[in-house]
Amino acid sequence: MAQATQRPKAPPGCDLADPVQVRRAIRAGTFTGFTNMVAHGYVQGNLVILPERHAAAFKEFCQRNPRPCPLLGMSRPGSPRIPELAEDMDLRTDIGKYRIFNDGVEAATATDISDLWRDDFVAFVLGCSFSFEQELMNAGVPLRHISEGNVSAMYVTGIDTAASGEFSGKLVVSMRPLQPDDAIRAAEITARFPKFHGGPFHVGEPERIGVDLHRPYGGHGLTDLRENELPVFWACGATAQVAIETARLPLAITHSRAHMLLTDRRTEEFVSAPLA
Repeated sequence: MAQATQRPKAPPGCDLADPVQVRRAIRAGTFTGFTNMVAHGYVQGNLVILPERHAAAFKEFCQRNPRPCPLLGMSRPGSPRIPELAEDMDLRTDIGKYRIFNDGVEAATATDISDLWRDDFVAFVLGCSFSFEQELMNAGVPLRHISEGNVSAMYVTGIDTAASGEFSGKLVVSMRPLQPDDAIRAAEITARFPKFHGGPFHVGEPERIGVDLHRPYGGHGLTDLRENELPVFWACGATAQVAIETARLPLAITHSRAHMLLTDRRTEEFVSAPLA
């Protein structure tokens, strides 16, 4: 069974409900935890940083695969900022842990990529299911991984994504175990948030999508099921990391698993339809 994560501790003077304060704490190195239990009600995103010559193909990959890779923002070449997501944001320092890929293989991790930053880098921010978890809890849908101090597990499926240029690979999903009634309610709620992957991609029978619940991508997350729980799977932004591995780019940078980019945008801004 994958290990549970520690509940985050607030650095002195830091309000973990405020994304600005948490980003500043990450920047200062005083907050290094997973972000699924902080800044609830605010949008969190997956981060992908690529050389500009690969940016057009990656943008098209996102457009062809909108469920796992919903595009929230894109930087200008060389800029470490996306002001429409947050004014006080620096993409070089505001992720708790970065993954650095060379030729499609993770070569290192870092907490600051300022020394690696280049004038031709383009950054993409993709929607993340952490953004809808508070919406589920507000609606009375219990998330056991949150109550146990864990994160949702991710899995590489056997399903191909739609390729674009050098980018391709298998779809990645996240999984949350839910009681049947809660699964129905969760599907209704998350369907309103296509920018955070929308409704479930699959429910039950993980083998039908090529998933072994005991083998999560990255080796962490809540993977066990209790009596009468269904595994509910959502498309996941880690699909982009698999695409980077497949593309074997000389250099690419992403966030590390569960260390998401915190924005100042509220989740309620992204509701696409009223709940019936």
